[in-house]
Amino acid sequence: MATSTEQVPLSYVTLPEGVTASLEGRELRIKGSLGEVRKSFERINVNISIEGNKIAISPFSPKKKDRVVVNTVLSIIDNMIRGVTKGFTYRMKIVYAHFPISVKVKGDTVLIENFIGERSPRVAKIVGTAKVSVEGEDVVVKGVSIEEVGQTAANIERATRIKNKDQRIFLDGIYIYSKEEGM
Repeated sequence: MATSTEQVPLSYVTLPEGVTASLEGRELRIKGSLGEVRKSFERINVNISIEGNKIAISPFSPKKKDRVVVNTVLSIIDNMIRGVTKGFTYRMKIVYAHFPISVKVKGDTVLIENFIGERSPRVAKIVGTAKVSVEGEDVVVKGVSIEEVGQTAANIERATRIKNKDQRIFLDGIYIYSKEEGM
């Protein structure tokens, strides 16, 4: 059983060459060759500090519920580092059997036209700095933040959800088929 005087262990993430980190209050900013990612740790019970080329993470207290959050924070920071060095790419397939779907990127939205014959286009929001492009029958979402890329892909998938029809017959939609590192 841990006592209140027991030292809480530190966990470290080492920054690769060419990657810098800065801390402003409880917001961590990581810069790399592909860009910059920011993440606020306001609501997470961990102490974060930067020591040279390492980021140190320790829980607020030795309680188990505070200690288990450290691994989550380590994974978040690791994804931030992979994002600014390699980037993330989600590939989505445009599938239609009844009406040909037209996908266009306009500003910070994706317009999905002629979806199951509808007159008005369905709209999906592009989150943050994610970039969306249409390559033939594929929609490609790229970016440095895995959260922004994943949420943008989810918004596109959600925009093509079909209600009140048999999903075994109406397979039309835009679906994620590949998640890759690299841009």
